[in-house]
Amino acid sequence: MNKLSKFLTVAMMILPLPVLAADLNSWWRPLSQIDGGNTAWVMTSAVLVLFMTIPGLALFYGGMVRKKNVLGTMMHSFAIAALVSVIWMVIGYSLAFTPGNGFIGGFDRFLLHGMGLDKFREMTTIVNGEGTVPESVFMFFQMTFAIISTAIVTGAFAERLKFSVLLLFSGLWVILVYAPICHWVWGGGFMSQSKTPVMDFAGGTVVHINAGIAGLVASLVIGKRLGFGRDVMAPHNMVLTLTGAAMLWVGWFGFNAGSAGAADASAGMAMAVTQIAAAAGALTWMLCEKMVGHKPSALGLASGAISGLVGITPAAGFVEPQAALIIGAVTTIGTFCASVYLKRKFGYDDSLDAFGIHGFGGIVGSILTGILFSNAIFAGDASILSQLVAQIKDVVITIAYSSVITYLLLQGIAKICGGLRIDRDAEHQGMDLSIHGERIE
Repeated sequence: MNKLSKFLTVAMMILPLPVLAADLNSWWRPLSQIDGGNTAWVMTSAVLVLFMTIPGLALFYGGMVRKKNVLGTMMHSFAIAALVSVIWMVIGYSLAFTPGNGFIGGFDRFLLHGMGLDKFREMTTIVNGEGTVPESVFMFFQMTFAIISTAIVTGAFAERLKFSVLLLFSGLWVILVYAPICHWVWGGGFMSQSKTPVMDFAGGTVVHINAGIAGLVASLVIGKRLGFGRDVMAPHNMVLTLTGAAMLWVGWFGFNAGSAGAADASAGMAMAVTQIAAAAGALTWMLCEKMVGHKPSALGLASGAISGLVGITPAAGFVEPQAALIIGAVTTIGTFCASVYLKRKFGYDDSLDAFGIHGFGGIVGSILTGILFSNAIFAGDASILSQLVAQIKDVVITIAYSSVITYLLLQGIAKICGGLRIDRDAEHQGMDLSIHGERIE
């Protein structure tokens, strides 16, 4: 037994994680079953999803903050891309996708041990029951999901968080919040093994509800920006935001269609419904603006498109085009109300509407999935009532777990770091200069 095996054996005995014995033969397939076309598509999709964060989300968020915070805000996405990549390689992927129990995975891929290039040891990960993609490609694809989920959270507390706190919180959140929920839904956990499994094709619960709720809790714990509700905090550069939104829109095809795990009819339908829902969302938000007496805005157009994309994400592999049109429109009506009226009524400072669009949109989209799914596509026999109950139950569980653990994490980090937010002078000066010593002209 080599040193790494001894370390893993001891770690599994002493760490407070309920890891069960793994039957690796039921999870991995031999190299000979790899399909070149499927592999090429998932590799392309993984790059598209990474493109959604850097540069997509970085530009989308960066354009919406004040000029003095644009570099600091964009650095959130870039730093998280680096940090989460390493954490996913070390432990995140293993906890999310190797055999364990209903709550958490095991340590079989700690430091990606065993994921070698030797043709006798190379294995392929079963994706939706069809294992034709190399495990290394699947691991990278899922890494990009962990990256963008963590980056989405930062939109709720933009312009006021310490950079050290951001790094510590993001690293712990991936391990303690994202990885478990990912395992519940996609890694063989209890949400996928129940009598009526949750329908979450590409991340309604795992990504959007999870990140949106974490962002809302963080915004409440950290507190409002100085001058919130009194000073003008208009976006400094909508060109950046529209450019970022366009990148997100294009990258989302990798997000949804790539989740089919193959270049097949399911991926094709997921691609089609993604475009339909995004277009419906963009038009619906502008219509909402018109109905309340506002001019159709660039920010509204971008927000509507993203809302439609969020709504269709859990449903992309389970619905027909007609349902996608409904999901895109209804989800956007919900996110418009959450971002404009709900935030104003309760007075929380969700800076860039991480909860209003991703959290609330993910909730609406996940529930609509349980109503509008097609048994012809899903190839199942679930009734609308049973599936709707399953969707609501798992939405509530995700909200509860994400909010509680995020709250506890922030409270603990506040004690370790002597507070969560930058001081008043630094906030007035802006993150770019006070934290990073840089500025834009």
